[in-house]
Amino acid sequence: MLIGYARVSTQDQNAAAQVAALELSGCKLIFQEKASGARWDRPELHRLLGQLRKGDVLVVWKLDRLSRSLKDVLSLMEKIARAGAGFRSLTEAIDTTSPGGRMMMQIVGTFAEFERAMLRERTRTGLDAARKQGRVGGRPRKLKTDQQQAIVKLVGSGKKTAADAAKLFNVHPATVSRLLKRGKVP
Repeated sequence: MLIGYARVSTQDQNAAAQVAALELSGCKLIFQEKASGARWDRPELHRLLGQLRKGDVLVVWKLDRLSRSLKDVLSLMEKIARAGAGFRSLTEAIDTTSPGGRMMMQIVGTFAEFERAMLRERTRTGLDAARKQGRVGGRPRKLKTDQQQAIVKLVGSGKKTAADAAKLFNVHPATVSRLLKRGKVP
């Protein structure tokens, strides 16, 4: 069975052209969604993936309708393959139901894997260089060391509850809880 997936990014866009192309290609069932391709929480796509059976083919008008992230596209291709289904993109002429189409997806996957490895290496090199220069990444601490010590002392002695200390220092109670759980103040 050919199952179509049409996606537009914003509420004011219309998927009619995609739906027409999917119907013309023989799709009997079409899932439509209005959501960004960069988001993973797309209920219609997940519903579609849950319904895929052996021999089905997921059809999209264009590959970027499935996802804008190559990593996500490859992850979705794995899910499709595990279901025993195929994938077809009408615009890019990718069809994993044929040997040539599977080869193209493997080539794309190889390049994506190489790209991820290079990105990891560049990131690690950049972080190491920053550390050598004395820079520390991450979000700035909400509480200074003396404030942390004061909170531990106030709560530890029973003068204040964790919630009261959070209000006193204008932080979320979870910040105080994490501080107390760590126990030691730097």
